[in-house]
Amino acid sequence: MSDMLIRNGTVIDGTGAPGFAADVRIAGDRIVEIGKGLTAAAGETVVDAQGCYVAPGFIEAHTHYDAPMWWQPELDPLPGNGVTTIISGNCGFTAAPISRDKDAQLEMVKIFSFFEDIPLEPFLKHLPFDWHTFSEYRKSVEARVKLPANMAIFVGHIALRLTVMGKDAWERAATKDEIAQMAALLDDALAAGALGLSDNLLDHDGQNRPIPTLKAEDDEFMALFDVLDRHPGACYQVIIDNIMRHTGPAQTERMTRMLKGRGFRVQIAGAIPFREYSRERVAPMKERIAAMRAEGIDVWPGYAHVALTAQISIFKSLLFAQSNDYVWHEVVLAETDEEKAAILRDPDWRARARETWDTKCWPMAPQNNCDRLLLTRIGSDNGTGPFDITLQDYAEQLGVHRSDAMAEWFLANGVRSAVRMAADALIEDLVVELMNDPNTVGNISDAGAHQQMLCGGGENILLFTKYVRDLKVISVEQAVHIQTGKLARHFNLTDIGEIKVGKRADLTVFNLDELQRHDMERVYDADDGMGGITWRYSRPAAPMRLTVVGGEVTFDGKQATGAKPGTWLSPQGEAEAVKIAAE
Repeated sequence: MSDMLIRNGTVIDGTGAPGFAADVRIAGDRIVEIGKGLTAAAGETVVDAQGCYVAPGFIEAHTHYDAPMWWQPELDPLPGNGVTTIISGNCGFTAAPISRDKDAQLEMVKIFSFFEDIPLEPFLKHLPFDWHTFSEYRKSVEARVKLPANMAIFVGHIALRLTVMGKDAWERAATKDEIAQMAALLDDALAAGALGLSDNLLDHDGQNRPIPTLKAEDDEFMALFDVLDRHPGACYQVIIDNIMRHTGPAQTERMTRMLKGRGFRVQIAGAIPFREYSRERVAPMKERIAAMRAEGIDVWPGYAHVALTAQISIFKSLLFAQSNDYVWHEVVLAETDEEKAAILRDPDWRARARETWDTKCWPMAPQNNCDRLLLTRIGSDNGTGPFDITLQDYAEQLGVHRSDAMAEWFLANGVRSAVRMAADALIEDLVVELMNDPNTVGNISDAGAHQQMLCGGGENILLFTKYVRDLKVISVEQAVHIQTGKLARHFNLTDIGEIKVGKRADLTVFNLDELQRHDMERVYDADDGMGGITWRYSRPAAPMRLTVVGGEVTFDGKQATGAKPGTWLSPQGEAEAVKIAAE
């Protein structure tokens, strides 16, 4: 670490205020001076930011690095895209607390692995599980995991249930004693600096079982909410379903009833659907959010500014199950290449697959939108092809059902191939409306999860290239605010998000004209947990001219430096976090 003076840039302070010409001085891990014409002191590193914006480091609002950070601590490609803080522990899936019972531990790992497409083997190989409570987990993370970005982590309701109830969490409501144990574990987590409680009222697993939190009754939620109320600054995040089974309206009404009169902030992901195929559900859900706010609930809808796209593979993928396609999911569950190929050739399986695609898959699922499924060279494992046509076109060429056509393409190109799903259409005016709402959570990317299906890292750059530079519907100041000060305020992270004297020296410097949101590409550096290397999706750096975390350069304009100065952030602020860690 060396002291630094960033000169001649336009400072965008993260508040949404207009940019202004100024220099920024860093001493240690703090911003110590902001002003024009500052003179470099002896020993300072001077950075010329002429023609560039100097902004607070970006916050990734929704990641799943809880497990991958143990074996991918570089967090590639985040440093090259200006990211200085990651929010993990989302959707109810967290690595802590965890049961002392080995079978229950494995259940938590399996559920996390399935829903976030995180390979099971590295999970078991790299995480020491030398913790039971969240406070013990924090001590282990801080001792063992060094990152190029700060981390702030929720505690998951699913983890609480599985820790206390074991496999019974899938089957039934909790008893009064079990609820008390969950409340005690949540209290421990919040006292240890967890962001708050994350929840999931959306998912079904590969056997079509509702997620354990869907078995929770109101008294369980109310007890956990009582704990949240005792910890100022804690947040509650809940994921609801406005896409598949359309339980979102009922769950929103339920949450409204239980959250009325509470003092903590609430984030609802999935509350307002922002994809074109959900347009008819937008107005009713906006009304429900307005009603919650009228009741005094501090509710922030979550949204993404990037249209969903993915590579559809038959390895470790939840996409088929989440499309209500449990027949193709049988191929995913097959363990070897040979077993997968045998299933794809089986006439009886093919008949069941055709019937499922025709009668059971959700209308918005890829199976019912084959004109948007692309057969590409990058997706082929052996280069056989055909390429640059849709699955619908290929099915018509072969004169077969679209499910049979996909089976034939996998057999011809190798079962380790993937079909690309073209980006779905966003309701662009609604996305901009959500950006303009002062109480929304943007920059949701799922980075760290589904790494052989998509690459969430670097999607934040699209906010600048598309919405600022190309469409010109928001200002650069607003784009920065969406990824910095606005998110820091939502998560009650008081030490970051603004360029202000005394704040952490987490900064990024960029030239707007140089930024690109690159397409994802395969990189062969992922641990397969079995002594070998497999691939994951990443993308090149934007690039930023500079990314600084706690006063240390993590990206120097050309490449990540390898520095890992990230620290654990909590709603209590850094001073309280240090005190907690020391205790």
